[in-house]
Amino acid sequence: METPAPAASAASELQVRAVAGLGGIAAADWDACATSPETLAAGDETYNPFVSHAFLSALEESGCVSRRTGWLPLHVAVETGGRLVGVAPCYLKSHSQGEYVFDHGWADAYERAGGSYYPKLQVSVPFTPVTGPRFLIAPGQDAEAATAAIVGGLRALRAETEASSIHVTFMRERESTRAGALGFLERVDQQFHWENAGYAGFEDFLGALASRKRKAIRRERRDALSAGITIEHLTGADLTEAVWDAFYGFYVDTGARKWGRPYLNRRFFSLIGERMPDRILLVMAKREGRYIAGAINLIGDVALYGRNWGCTEDHPFLHFEVCYYQAIDFAIQRGLKRVEAGAQGEHKLARGYRPVLMHSAHDIADLGLRRAVADYLARERQHVIAASGELGTLAPFRRGGTEEEEPT
Repeated sequence: METPAPAASAASELQVRAVAGLGGIAAADWDACATSPETLAAGDETYNPFVSHAFLSALEESGCVSRRTGWLPLHVAVETGGRLVGVAPCYLKSHSQGEYVFDHGWADAYERAGGSYYPKLQVSVPFTPVTGPRFLIAPGQDAEAATAAIVGGLRALRAETEASSIHVTFMRERESTRAGALGFLERVDQQFHWENAGYAGFEDFLGALASRKRKAIRRERRDALSAGITIEHLTGADLTEAVWDAFYGFYVDTGARKWGRPYLNRRFFSLIGERMPDRILLVMAKREGRYIAGAINLIGDVALYGRNWGCTEDHPFLHFEVCYYQAIDFAIQRGLKRVEAGAQGEHKLARGYRPVLMHSAHDIADLGLRRAVADYLARERQHVIAASGELGTLAPFRRGGTEEEEPT
């Protein structure tokens, strides 16, 4: 099914349409846009698994995103002569769940003032707080013209669906700046990422830390495995249905305790296991012959992305071992430049992760709400940038390259 949207580009030959599902766009065409130099010119990532056709279509085919779940796919596609010029992963939302960039306060205020905040348009990867390209441009195209056409298509779709607003979240900084030039409100937030300084191994990384922090991490790793726990890295052909059954049990347990209802279903994990097995890393903890905890990561060309974790037994520091230290170990072994371990979590700072700014852009139709949000974002931005700078000074790394060693 396709929902037409008016053409919205300065170049009259560019046509814009809304596509109700990735089945309406060939995987090769979508992925060519997602991996083109025009899309990735601002970054060092040549493959972001979350914007791949395989990952996004698995969300749709499993039913994790649908009208029923409040994530109706309406992807915006720009074409010329039947050829794809650019796309954006877009969803018509009836709530603000599963986004990790929080606008609940905006919705509440607008509803109290008599407005209808929902539906809204969300340009993002559902349930995934990972930075990546959001305006995907085909190879050889004018990126600015294609972006302007995508934005025009989003605004036309907003009017057609009577949505209150457009939200582009976890986008690259360059995209955020470009959206700002097209009239979007820019927002910043913060995560914690680990950066690989060319370490030869985990001990080499520890050597870059202050002595007290180094000893603390060694103790945490030792204590995490002290109950006879072993760790397995599973990827590719290792991802059997039995392994997914075990991991899904962990995921559901965590989701039930944190949110009340997990976002992803069991079918989704089977689909990504079939379609992109070499891009998935499961870190699984085993005790007495059975799995007791696990974390799923996706593997990019230069980054490892930590996503979901869960367990059926509680052991001190096991979460840190499975989610953070094993991820660092794997990234060093693979020569990856960084580990992105998900949203929030100042506790990551003590474990070698540094604060990094995240970017989003918001376009609100109602002028009164837009003015109020713009004022809020200006003040929020100052706070986030100041807090990030202060936290950066608390990183556990040695200063000046030398220190007096404490006994280990």
